[in-house]
Amino acid sequence: MKEGERSPLLPQDPVGQEPPLSKSSQLTPCHLGPALQKRWAWRPGLRGGQAASLPWGSSCLKCLTFLSNFLFSLLGLLALAIGLWGLAVKGSLGDSWGGPLPADPMLGLVLGGLAVSAVSLAGCLGALCESACLLRCFSGGLLAFLVLEALAGTLVVAFWGSLQDGLEHALRMAITHYQDDPDLRFLMDQVQFGLQCCGAASYKDWQQNLYFNCSSPGIQACSLPASCCIDPREDGASINDQCGSGALGLDEDAARRVVHLEGCGTLLRGWLRRNLRAVGGLAIAVVLVQGAELLLATRLVRALAVRRGAAESSGAGGAAAPVHPSRGPGHLPAPKSAPE
Repeated sequence: MKEGERSPLLPQDPVGQEPPLSKSSQLTPCHLGPALQKRWAWRPGLRGGQAASLPWGSSCLKCLTFLSNFLFSLLGLLALAIGLWGLAVKGSLGDSWGGPLPADPMLGLVLGGLAVSAVSLAGCLGALCESACLLRCFSGGLLAFLVLEALAGTLVVAFWGSLQDGLEHALRMAITHYQDDPDLRFLMDQVQFGLQCCGAASYKDWQQNLYFNCSSPGIQACSLPASCCIDPREDGASINDQCGSGALGLDEDAARRVVHLEGCGTLLRGWLRRNLRAVGGLAIAVVLVQGAELLLATRLVRALAVRRGAAESSGAGGAAAPVHPSRGPGHLPAPKSAPE
């Protein structure tokens, strides 16, 4: 053997080179070059590898789902805050603590805002975190909303005639309980202000109110609410609550100069007929937006399932027979045999 020549029986491990692979050794990224190590690291399903990112179209679906649900979650939280504020101002929240829930319109706003914000936040987080479980929960909640809205629309169409006939009865009930409920008083005042009317069929309907009845001993006897007045502000900055004082005791000619004599029942039915198309168009737009969100969530769940299946199949193939990315299984270096 010449001087400086190493025996082939000894393991050769030059500086800067890795020992050759044997049949029992496993391929790891350290056996690859820098460029191939980068390609290896981004292959899904391999040891230490990162999951592949979504395609461009699926990324757009993810962004649209996140943005739309983020906006709806803000609206739901706003409705929830307004409802809680209304209950706190009226004292309904503290008085009913530990007892039955109050029959308050603000409670409906609270429950509706809570449901909308919870479902929208599930969709928002599901799109952001790419969680198929949260996206399925969001789709289920959205389907429940669509079913309830379809049921409500069917009931409104089926009982539209009865609802119109019951408007005058509802106005009479609001007149009777005018002082009992602040929300009912606000709603009645807005109807009379907006339609420039008074009472259900005529201004005489306010005789049914215990406080405005002419036989009442109070200071509001034979009076009308300020919302019945023709000029409730009387050229001032604020509404004069006494503008309808004594109006029920006047004859029609004298009362005509102070308050509106026509009832709100006929005018309210006409207002509903004129705005029926606008209300129906708004309801259809809401249903279409919810349907689009449901479609986006379904497509995103499908894209996540496809990516997961591809990652599992790649991982199973890599674990069974790990090979060099640029070489086939037949290109692995064979161990050198000793010279005879």
